[in-house]
This record gives sequence, structure tokens and C-alpha cells, in this order.
Amino acid sequence: MSTVATSTSSYPADDITGLILAGGQGSRMGGVDKGLVEAGNRPLVAYVLDSLRLQAGRIVINHARNTDRYARFGCPLVKDREDGFQGPLAGLSSGLSVSETSWVLTAPCDTPGIRRDLGPRLYAALASEQAEIAVAHDGEWLQPLFMLVSRELGPSLERFLADGGRKVDKWFALHRVARVDFSDWGDAFANLNTEEQLRAFASGVRDDAESDEPRSCERIGS
Repeated sequence: MSTVATSTSSYPADDITGLILAGGQGSRMGGVDKGLVEAGNRPLVAYVLDSLRLQAGRIVINHARNTDRYARFGCPLVKDREDGFQGPLAGLSSGLSVSETSWVLTAPCDTPGIRRDLGPRLYAALASEQAEIAVAHDGEWLQPLFMLVSRELGPSLERFLADGGRKVDKWFALHRVARVDFSDWGDAFANLNTEEQLRAFASGVRDDAESDEPRSCERIGS
């Protein structure tokens, strides 16, 4: 498992598309659209957007419903090619199909604690190991929805899905994958599934978190 040091000066942020995966069924919260669930007076997807827009040239949101509400964020939207909830690989496939950059950086919409070094650390390991995919590992479990993927793998993923494949690990097995140590992140990978978790997260959010960072789907900073 890679623990490669990062260099932000060599990180090609403008050649990376951030893909927020918001097409899930939300079954553990009664079928709600989790990206739009609020914590600290903001929808969860807004926190993910804040983090990814510092790591990618632009952001795309993969969604399955509530198009009008997601459109308010000003990001390009992409739906899965098939109706229903087809799983995260279907969302990734849709994102790869509209990306104009060499790489796609993914994160689920219900993980507001993700940090701003996700992309740089994944890219450093990917470059070091000459991999096609870099995926986060929390020290105990692989976190397959936090990955950096070459756009050139789009056709491979389309074939995998067309053949009925749905499991991320089985698709990973077809490619060169760098597994990257993020054990120092603690619970930053946690997705929020209960009212108690939402309240606990909201209690740690700064009161000025919304006002001091302008919303944008384009990269902030250089």
C-alpha cells in the first residue's frame, strides 16, 4: 500500500474532473436523496463540492433525481445511462463519458468530512506506481468510492457494466490499481446515515462556513 509523499506543485488539478456521486438510493435513510439532506443548514453535497473544487478543474454531479435542486449548484449534471439505481460504477461510467480531462476524481455526496489532500495524494501514488486507478484505504478497509481514475478506462467500464458487472473490486482487478494509505484521516471517510450522525457533524461546523467560501464548480486557487 502506497504512502507516497505529495507535491502540490506537480498536481495537475486543471486536468482533473471532480465527480460527486449522488445517484444512490439512500436506502439506509428511508430512500431519501442523501446529497440534499442538510447538516449545519447546508446540504451534504455542498460540503463535498467545497472540498473538490480546490482539487479539480471543474466538478460534475452524477445524480438520479431532483435535477432542479442539483442544478442550483451550477455544476454540469449527468445521470446514469440506465434508469433506476445502478450503483456507483454506473455513476463513474457516466462521469467518464462527459469528462474532458485526463483524470476523474470521485467522492460520494454524503461524506462531508473529506479533506483537500485527497486528489494530490491519490495522484502521487498513481504516478509513482504507474497505475490506472488510485484508491483510498483507511488502514482497515478499502474506500473504493474515493478514487482517481484515468479517463481512458471509460470503454473498459462500459463493457464491464454491459456484461452485468456491478462490484467495484472485480472491475479493479482488471486494471493497475494503487492502494493509498489514508489511515491518518480518521473518520473523514464516514458517510452520514442517521439523524444522530448529522447532528454530530453539524455541531462541528463553523458558523461562517457558508459565507467565507464562495460556491463554484470551477477550481478555486492556483
